[in-house]
Amino acid sequence: MTNEENYIIENEITNTTKKQEYWDTGIGLNKVDNLEPSEYLLKLSKKNINGELKYYEVENLLNIYYKSQNPNDIKVQNEKECDLVSLRIAQLLEEKTFGFNPITLRNIHNFLFKGIYNFAGSYRNYNITKKENILNQDTVKYVNYQDIESFLDYDFKEEKNFDYSKLTKDELILHIAKFTSNIWQIHPFGEGNTRTTAVFIEKYLNNMGFNVNNDIFKDKSIYFRNALVRCNYGNIPKGIYPTFDYLVMFFENLLQNKNHDLKNRELYVKELFKNNK
Repeated sequence: MTNEENYIIENEITNTTKKQEYWDTGIGLNKVDNLEPSEYLLKLSKKNINGELKYYEVENLLNIYYKSQNPNDIKVQNEKECDLVSLRIAQLLEEKTFGFNPITLRNIHNFLFKGIYNFAGSYRNYNITKKENILNQDTVKYVNYQDIESFLDYDFKEEKNFDYSKLTKDELILHIAKFTSNIWQIHPFGEGNTRTTAVFIEKYLNNMGFNVNNDIFKDKSIYFRNALVRCNYGNIPKGIYPTFDYLVMFFENLLQNKNHDLKNRELYVKELFKNNK
């Protein structure tokens, strides 16, 4: 890949603390899909943080490196995805431009997953289910693929016209949690929805002036995804109802520096495991 084909931030920040945060967030978010970075990426990221390499130079080096690796090795495939997506998340978080519309969501997905998924930036054209550990392998009901565009258009229109000025702090957090949950539940892409949603929401919150605590996305990305699952799962005969409580706690830590103990084991829906021996 040539430099011209890369997304280049002309004036990268020199704040090493912020750069470390962005890299940590990128690497942390990939844990939602059980992906870990290569040792090579960790070395390159340090050089970027210290100003020795630009983002596009890191990507060029990664592309050269993976051309010499076995493309059929699952570990290599997973590390390549983690490395490239982590790098690109760091880039997007550093870049402060933002447009609030579904096109931005698609563009984020395309940028994060170009060269990794052949459907990068495209809405899925099939329906999906996903077995969730916290639901004892049951699934959230995602939006029908034929309704993706209309659902996104509706949610973005409602959010764009929403008046935040009259909300209490608690109401504000709940509203952000609900908007995030709505976008995620649509699951517009075949893969990479949680990472795309997280990057979009963080850029949206930054655009609104919030001071986002990146450590939460770094350390609690799996909790974030499972909290989204709990927002969108119900089984009324078993007395299970969707709940925003867990996602609200996540956002309170993220935006208000609260110190909720975010324990992933508490998100398991116990009623779904009762009959297991």
